[in-house]
Amino acid sequence: MSREELKRLFLTFPTLDIPEKRQITVTMDKYPGRKGQGVVEILKDGPDGYSCSSSHCVDPMEYVAKRIKESKECQFRDDLSEYKLIIKE
Repeated sequence: MSREELKRLFLTFPTLDIPEKRQITVTMDKYPGRKGQGVVEILKDGPDGYSCSSSHCVDPMEYVAKRIKESKECQFRDDLSEYKLIIKE
């Protein structure tokens, strides 16, 4: 199969049966010099497509709370308060 044929085949896969996945993952840093810091990843996957963003934060829990508040105030963003929150240490 050529690359073009593989691309066409991939793009014809049905996406309606993909389960919706919305989550915010906070992974705390384990290094002694970075106590309280961590990485925040916001992920959305489903029939509409895939979106993921991540950011290293000095205070990740404050960052998550701020993003959730902003998402509620903006009509063009998904409401992040409906996302599943996962905290890893």
